[in-house]
Amino acid sequence: MNAVTKSTGIGHISKTADDSVGRAIFVVGASSVGKTTLCRALAINLAVEPRRYIQETARHVMKACGFTRDHVHLYEMQHAIMTAQIEAEQAILLYDQGSHDNVLLLSDRSAVDPIVYAKTAAVQDSAGNASRLRCDASFQSILPFYRGALFVTEWLEDDGVRSLEDPWKYNSHLCSTLTELDIPFIEISADMRNLKDRVEYVRGHLL
Repeated sequence: MNAVTKSTGIGHISKTADDSVGRAIFVVGASSVGKTTLCRALAINLAVEPRRYIQETARHVMKACGFTRDHVHLYEMQHAIMTAQIEAEQAILLYDQGSHDNVLLLSDRSAVDPIVYAKTAAVQDSAGNASRLRCDASFQSILPFYRGALFVTEWLEDDGVRSLEDPWKYNSHLCSTLTELDIPFIEISADMRNLKDRVEYVRGHLL
């Protein structure tokens, strides 16, 4: 089923089914757009158990493997980040799923992000690297779970801070990739600046 995007006035929403999706939330998008701030607010507001909250995996992988900002274009770096992210998600899915009212998983970024980084890298085989990541067995195994989750893309604002990537290009490719993968997502626009409003907007799209 193809995703359909519609305007909500203060954001945009892409749904593959009805207006609510499951108990897993992935906050995705370019760097320096407020993902971590929103994640922390959601964790508090939804009383997410610490063991169910994945904080940005990329930083930990870069430190452990010796990668730097200069290695972002490398397939090896993005594959390592994807692998670590999926392993963290799968570990959480082994836990007792608990009450239907509770959030099963909250994550700052997802395994889709490395695909988008690979796709937008200024290297000759960027499309090939992105395709390799999409076809990776571990990514294919987690994809059905993603299709039942809620992905949230944060609004962009030119704040003069140097990002790791071109945020506008990144978010454009992110949304198109999510649509291609049939993953439901909501997009928070620049009109929704209040953190409380953004949290309530996300809550409104959970089952």
